[in-house]
This record gives sequence, structure tokens and C-alpha cells, in this order.
Amino acid sequence: MNPEQEKTYNELISKYNFDELQKSAIEIGLIENLDVTYYAKPEYDWKQMTEFLYGLESGLDVSWYANFEFNSYQMAQIREGLENNIDVSIYAKLEFDYKQMVQIRKGLEKGINVSLYVKPEYNNEQMSQIRLGLQNNLNISLYNRPEFSWEQMREIRYGLEAGLNVEPYLNPGIEWKEMKKIRFELERNK
Repeated sequence: MNPEQEKTYNELISKYNFDELQKSAIEIGLIENLDVTYYAKPEYDWKQMTEFLYGLESGLDVSWYANFEFNSYQMAQIREGLENNIDVSIYAKLEFDYKQMVQIRKGLEKGINVSLYVKPEYNNEQMSQIRLGLQNNLNISLYNRPEFSWEQMREIRYGLEAGLNVEPYLNPGIEWKEMKKIRFELERNK
């Protein structure tokens, strides 16, 4: 570090009680002439600080995830979206866990209408089934309801992909394993 960087580093270290990994992330940022003010805060653990480093090194607008309530995995999903030039405002929200963010990001990257599943009541597996249906141009309106488990959604999606009439098992009261049996029977009789 040059003398100015070392002075900044020493001021930060004396002001806050950082652990060794946090100190290392701050030091790397200073050496690389990055704006460490985004993350040189005790509220961020070293994994979160590392996400800031990655983003700053790539010239990204890290303010999208400059919230200590985002864990490092959520920050990584927002960072990846920024790297891929997608509209992260759709999912850079605390109401989504990182697995939900993955499904929303993947949908945005594929150019599909994610508004059909960007809802906190859908878990990441349900989001995945809806996303896959949209990617395959299926009529997801048949199963994009939170009362269907992701396994049930998968069985309905498989049926639609096979060109089946899924009405006989289009009921959230039917267990997914039973749906699978019905689907197999429909495929045999096709």
C-alpha cells in the first residue's frame, strides 16, 4: 500500500473492530484503488465485502446491494444480474432469498416475462417450474398457483410438454406421485 492508502487503512481499522478477513478485504480494495466506503463497515462480514470487491472490480453499481441485510448469496445474484445487464430492480429486494433471485435472474436472462412468478409466495422450486414452462411456451396459467407444490407443477409441466390433456390431474388436492401415475397412464393411452 502507498502511504495514503495505509493511512486510510489504519484509520478504518482503529475506528472499527474488524476481523482479519474483513481487514484483508479492505486492504485489497485500497490497493486496487476501489471505493471501500461502500463496504468498510463492521455490519458487513468478509463474504459480503468480497461481493463488493467483485462488483467494484467489474465497475458495477454496487449500490444495488449496499444493504447489510442482504447476505452474500443475495449480493452475488444481484451482482451477476448487473454483470449480465439485466434489470435487477425486479429482484434486488429483501423479500426474495437468493434461490428465488436465481430463478428470477435466469428468467430475465432468457427474456421471459418473469412477472408471472416474481412473487414471494412462490418458493424457488415453484419459480423454476413456472420459468421452465414459460421457456417452453407452455400454458403455465394451468399451474402457476401457489397451492400447487413444485412437484405437482413439474408433473403438470411434463404433461403439457408431452402434449397431454392435463385436466384429469389438474387439482392441488392430488399428490404429485398420484399425478405422475395419471400422467404415465395418459401417455400410454395417447
